[in-house]
Amino acid sequence: MGFFSRLLNRPGAQADKATGWFDKAADDMAAASREYAKMDDSELTEAAADIFTSGSTQDNLIRYCALAREAAERSLDERAYDTQIKGLVGLLQANIVQMATGEGKTLVGALAAAGYALQGRRVHVVSVNDYLAVRDRTWMKPLFDLLGVQSASISGTQSESERRESYGAEVLYASVTEVGFDVLRDRFVTDDDQIRVPDRDVVIVDEADSVLIDEARVPLVLAGSASVEDANAAIAALVETLEPGVDYEISPDHQAVSLTDEGINRVEAELDVELFGEDASDLAAVNLALYAKSLVKRDVDYLVVDGRVKLISASRGRVAELQRWPDGLQAAVEAKEGVGTTESGEILDQMTVEELIHGYETVCGMTGTALAVGDDLREFYNLEIVPVDTHLPVIRNDEPDRLYTYQESKERAIVDEVADNHAKDRPVLIGTSSVAESESLAARLTERGIDVAVLNAKDDSLEAEVIAAAGAPGAVTVSTQMAGRGTDIRLADDSVADAGGLLVIGAGRYLSSRLDDQLRGRAGRQGDPGTSVFFTSLEDELLTRVPEIQRFVSEGDETGWIESKRALSLVEHAQRVAEGQNTALHRDTWKFNELMAKQRDLVLARRQELRVDDEAINELKGRLGDVAEDLAVEHSQELVDATLREVMLFHLDARWVDHLAFLNDLREGIHLRTFAREKPHEAFNTESIRVFSSFWSDVIEDSASTVEEAEFTETGIDLESHGLKRPSSTWTYLTTESAFGSDIENIVKKVKR
Repeated sequence: MGFFSRLLNRPGAQADKATGWFDKAADDMAAASREYAKMDDSELTEAAADIFTSGSTQDNLIRYCALAREAAERSLDERAYDTQIKGLVGLLQANIVQMATGEGKTLVGALAAAGYALQGRRVHVVSVNDYLAVRDRTWMKPLFDLLGVQSASISGTQSESERRESYGAEVLYASVTEVGFDVLRDRFVTDDDQIRVPDRDVVIVDEADSVLIDEARVPLVLAGSASVEDANAAIAALVETLEPGVDYEISPDHQAVSLTDEGINRVEAELDVELFGEDASDLAAVNLALYAKSLVKRDVDYLVVDGRVKLISASRGRVAELQRWPDGLQAAVEAKEGVGTTESGEILDQMTVEELIHGYETVCGMTGTALAVGDDLREFYNLEIVPVDTHLPVIRNDEPDRLYTYQESKERAIVDEVADNHAKDRPVLIGTSSVAESESLAARLTERGIDVAVLNAKDDSLEAEVIAAAGAPGAVTVSTQMAGRGTDIRLADDSVADAGGLLVIGAGRYLSSRLDDQLRGRAGRQGDPGTSVFFTSLEDELLTRVPEIQRFVSEGDETGWIESKRALSLVEHAQRVAEGQNTALHRDTWKFNELMAKQRDLVLARRQELRVDDEAINELKGRLGDVAEDLAVEHSQELVDATLREVMLFHLDARWVDHLAFLNDLREGIHLRTFAREKPHEAFNTESIRVFSSFWSDVIEDSASTVEEAEFTETGIDLESHGLKRPSSTWTYLTTESAFGSDIENIVKKVKR
């Protein structure tokens, strides 16, 4: 591919094909705007209903944009900028729209949702949490009402009847996890009236890069029938006494940990086991406990709240409600902290966020930082990006990074910088990567006599108020990741602008440049003045990915500041390495999940057929032979068919649960195939297909056995009395992809040594 071909294929390079024509339609839009301005509200609503019924696509879009701008001004007192209208066109043509923080994405998303609804489409606007979903729908409701579009929102507090009613709206606002969990619950319905989520048509994804890339691998899990996986307390206690560098080694990139020969000997002696013999399960437990001890950090990766381990979302900096690690690691961390082991349960069904999104007919979205993951969006979702210029020029000053030797010197430098600007009544926002760092900086600032507002995973109850006040003169705010906070920081008055506007300080680079840019974007909003600068130390987790940078520790001055341009270039390199690793993990996860998703679709299609027609029932009757005929003579054919359908639905669901358990176990052990020089993904697919090939025949055989063995009464078969009991309760949670590979993979690596 030549230079110009590569240039034209870069993310965002094709944007003019989607929206370029619109720039030439200014006169037509102005004429349409004058027409709609003369209408009263009822006439405007009628015009909206007819706008997509005839005419060319471009003409309809021009007229809709003019009408939408008029409707927004009347209902919300917000007249959309030309840049917002361009974003609207991008969304209505199924693209990802990049718009900077503070440029009005909420309004653009609502206008696009209404535009799709007026075309007869059903729209879900998904965000990262319930708060934003409910807030945005409430805020935009007057607009939807004026356009004649039904709107609703859902949250975890709603009743079943309220949820079903909300899903019936033309436009629904919801968190991506709430929709995902409801799709999983629908997996087990036996009656159409129980279905929560109708066919998924259009999805508009807010914070699209966060949901589609950062959260893509997150498995949403529906569980039932309680079971608890306990960690071995003796192993946990022993691992706590192991010494780094003596009994175990941490990899240079801090992504893996393994026992040394001395550590192996010590563990085998104290536990009286042979780790690489018949006691391989103990090795897996030791590896999990060791990983929990050395690489999973309290107040960085998780909190302990009310005797429970709660995970912290790396991409959002807040508690990841309902989220847990895979059971073995979850139990190991709970054992490390000495808290009770939480209920995990049998997995009834699961799917990733990416699989959920792929279930929609049309996908589009908006974010402030899409271009950096443009290749990923194209690879995993076949989506293109439409970059939208800011309404006013960005005059923010982005200063070069400041690199320091140690965490201590970095934090001292940050506090000095804050103190200098605080004395000038300039507001400061400090973004940190962990709860621990946010609290450390807040404590240092308090010691200097500076009042600090702290926003982190431990307490985000006053989130909107804290962020809204961050632009006041002299305000100092310390926050973990700002992505998805959903509230703009506005400068309080002209005195703040005169002082230089908001100063944003990053307490270290994030693992993704997009998160850096999201933090930077909090300053310089809507043409405001502002400054951003990142302080990094050689001890930051990111820099462990490039061990060679540690040689620059000797170049620090008396304050610890390292001025080397070569060292700063390695900081950029470390971030690119981290981003590459994330893409590789995404690709690896999708390879494993792709076949599972296809098998799940086949099972769901078969289940739907079983619910609505008699082909499967007739197949079972053929297997039963005279038994089915005798039952029809003794009882009504209607009762027999209904009972056979109920039995088959049970066994189909039970067989899928068993198949999921098999796939999860298979994935954990698939790396042993490297001994036979097999590729893990190919081996996984081959074995999965082999086992799945008997799925339907197993359902038929299990169903036939139940009918032949169970008592058939006037009400059919009592499945529960025959031991076929569905879970009395179900619950949902999110898990995480294993951060350290499978236990078996670690064993393989150790044996290869």
